Amino acid sequence: MSGATKEIRGVIFDMDGVLVESEPFIAEAAVAMFAEKGVTVGPEEFRPFIGMGEDRFLGGVAEARGVVLDMPRDKLRTYEIYLDLIRGRLEPLPGVATFIGRCRGLGLKLAVASSADRMKVWGNLDALKLPPETFDAIVVGEDIVRKKPAPDIFELAARRLELEPSACLVVEDAVSGVQAARAAGCRCLGLTTSFASGRLIESGANWTAETLAEAPADVLRW
Repeated sequence: MSGATKEIRGVIFDMDGVLVESEPFIAEAAVAMFAEKGVTVGPEEFRPFIGMGEDRFLGGVAEARGVVLDMPRDKLRTYEIYLDLIRGRLEPLPGVATFIGRCRGLGLKLAVASSADRMKVWGNLDALKLPPETFDAIVVGEDIVRKKPAPDIFELAARRLELEPSACLVVEDAVSGVQAARAAGCRCLGLTTSFASGRLIESGANWTAETLAEAPADVLRW
C-alpha cells in the first residue's frame, strides 16, 4: 500500500467490548423487542452477529427464526429499551481512562469506530461520561455501507484522522472487527471480551489482552 508507515500515529477504538461491555445489555434489549413481537429468543442467539452492526445483529436472528422485522422501527425500539437498561449500570471496562491518557501523552490521535448506530454510540459515551471531544473522530454505523469484516469503517476513521491506516492501531474484540482492521491495513490489538485469544490471533490480531489494563507495552511502541 502506498504511503505505508511503521510508525504509530493514531489509535482507533471499537466501542462494544473495548471501551464498554454493552453486549449483554443490547442482547437483553433485543430479546425484549422480539418478545414484544411474540417471539421468544435467547441472548446466545445474537452471539454470531457481534460486531456487525445492529441491522445484522437483529436481522441474523430474525432470519434464523423466520421472523420479518419492521425496520428501522424495530431497531429503534431495541435502542429505546437499551438506553433504559443501561441507565446507571454502564461502566467503562478496566484500563480505558489510563490507556487513553497514555495515548494522549504520546501525542497520538484517537478515534472511535463502531458499527452501532449513532443513537447507541452517543448513548454509551454519555453513560460512560466520555465527552465526544475525547476523540478526534467518531465513525458510526450510518457512516458506512459495508459493515465489518469489510475494512470501510477503519479506512474512514483513518481518513478522518488524516492518517494512513498503516499508522493506526485498531483495538477490537470481535473476529469480524479484527478481520476488518487487518483488511484496512491497520495493526490490531484484540481484547478477549467476546472471543478467545486464539480466535482473535487466527483472525489476524497482532496482540491480545483481556482488557486495555493488560495491553502489552509494545502496542504503542512501533
